[in-house]
Amino acid sequence: MSHDLFGEVLVQRPRSPLRRLLTAASVIFHAALVAAIVVIQVFAVGPLPLPQRPLIFEQIHSVHLAEIPVAAASRASSNRSTTTDAVRQSVVPLVEPQGVAPETSLAGVAPPGSGIPGGVEGGVDGIGSIGVTEKAPAPPPAAAAPPVPVRLHSGIVAPKKIVDVTPPYPQLAQTAHVRGIVILEAVIDSRGNVTDVHVLRSVPMLDQAAIDAVRQWRYTPALLNDRPVPVIITVTINFSM
Repeated sequence: MSHDLFGEVLVQRPRSPLRRLLTAASVIFHAALVAAIVVIQVFAVGPLPLPQRPLIFEQIHSVHLAEIPVAAASRASSNRSTTTDAVRQSVVPLVEPQGVAPETSLAGVAPPGSGIPGGVEGGVDGIGSIGVTEKAPAPPPAAAAPPVPVRLHSGIVAPKKIVDVTPPYPQLAQTAHVRGIVILEAVIDSRGNVTDVHVLRSVPMLDQAAIDAVRQWRYTPALLNDRPVPVIITVTINFSM
């Protein structure tokens, strides 16, 4: 019997022998289990791997080059090249000339009146005479480049409009009460047709109507030195309500 801090009485029961036995058995069992786990981990690694054997060149085989017979055609070609070299060497003069003879014609080319109509007399390097040489046909003349359009200036007879198309007033522009002046630059070719039109001053809702109308206009050709030439003109179209 004992007393706690608050004065209460605490009663302790004596431990029985069976409980002590069970405690000892539990301690022994857990100790054996831990030992078994440690032993298993140690022996589970197995034997260490053997080191790899280094690469050793134990035997070296020597290679013998066999003599390859040369074909008869190759020998013949080599003999022919040797003969050609000898002939070329024999052509080179070995004695200093006493003077320079006047030229009569090109070297190796038969002069006029020698009976050979053309080609090289005797051929070149063992090749037979070429014979009569024919002149290659002359190439066709290059097509003349189209004339470049020029701006109107003094000396040019200005073109005159012969076909006029009035630009339509777009309905959307009328509804929005859009008005203004569209300035275009047009190219008139040598036949009086309008070939190119681009805008210099724009009114976005009216530009396309003006371009479509100007493309349908026709003119008399502009003349420079009595010859028709393409020219560049400026067109002003006023859209008003």
